[in-house]
Amino acid sequence: MLNSCPKCDSKDITKAGVIDDRQRYKCKECNYHFTVAKSGKSTDVQIVKRALQLYLEGLSYREIESLLEVSHVSVMNWVKKYKVQRPLDQSHQIDRHVLGHDDVVKLVEDRGFLHDTNVLISRINGHYMVLTFGPQSKDFV
Repeated sequence: MLNSCPKCDSKDITKAGVIDDRQRYKCKECNYHFTVAKSGKSTDVQIVKRALQLYLEGLSYREIESLLEVSHVSVMNWVKKYKVQRPLDQSHQIDRHVLGHDDVVKLVEDRGFLHDTNVLISRINGHYMVLTFGPQSKDFV
């Protein structure tokens, strides 16, 4: 809430409704009505981008929620807001696993695994998501 009226600088103000998602106030001294921008919790743009990337990679809303520690409802709302659609072509299998650092190192050292496999490794909240995809995707866990 505001501390004072922008017209007379009085501290005697009260809430007087909401217009276009902005809180409206009324000064009790001069009867002046004014509004201020509604301030709410905002999410880092990088988190939103990462959530949408993970959605496009085939993760469910709940999986994204547990990885990024954001609400699955927020992810659904971002998908709707930015009109993100998953590709219809599902001819390539995508396998995904969340691994610790040591497991990723062992995986990368295994040259047999990396041969003829498309691999994407992404760091998320102290863990690593390993995606293998393509017509010959290999399961490694």
